Amino acid sequence: MTSATDWEQHGIRIVRAGELDSNTPQTPGMTRAAAITYARAGAQKLWAGTVVVQPEVATGPHHHGELETVLYIVRGRARFRWGERLEFVAEAGPGDFIYVPPFVPHQEINALPDAPVEAVVVRSGQEPVVVNLDIESPEPGPKSLARDRFHPEGAR
Repeated sequence: MTSATDWEQHGIRIVRAGELDSNTPQTPGMTRAAAITYARAGAQKLWAGTVVVQPEVATGPHHHGELETVLYIVRGRARFRWGERLEFVAEAGPGDFIYVPPFVPHQEINALPDAPVEAVVVRSGQEPVVVNLDIESPEPGPKSLARDRFHPEGAR
């Protein structure tokens, strides 16, 4: 039987809004901050944090290997492209959830010209798996396709 002291030390953890860790890989135009990690909360199988995508920004096409990802849009309007040629497209707004299955090529785009997209992100593992893909985006308009140290070529 577990004592109250065990539950106190190994029970619920609260990470306050001002305590998120921005010391995580970043992408130009996209700011990530970790909330739930092994180091911060003792999580074994999940990673959770926030992401902000600045106006008129699109990430480079990529996938996250075996990881499943869930996003919850808090503010703004996000456009997602996915598929072998990023041929599928859908948009999501505040209150919407997005599920990205393992190995699905995708691209995140801020669909608004004047406001950032703010989302909560949860992943099924703690490894920052990102595999960049050499896929031409069909996204029209002057978007800055970000490739950086968070999405380096062939990263795993």
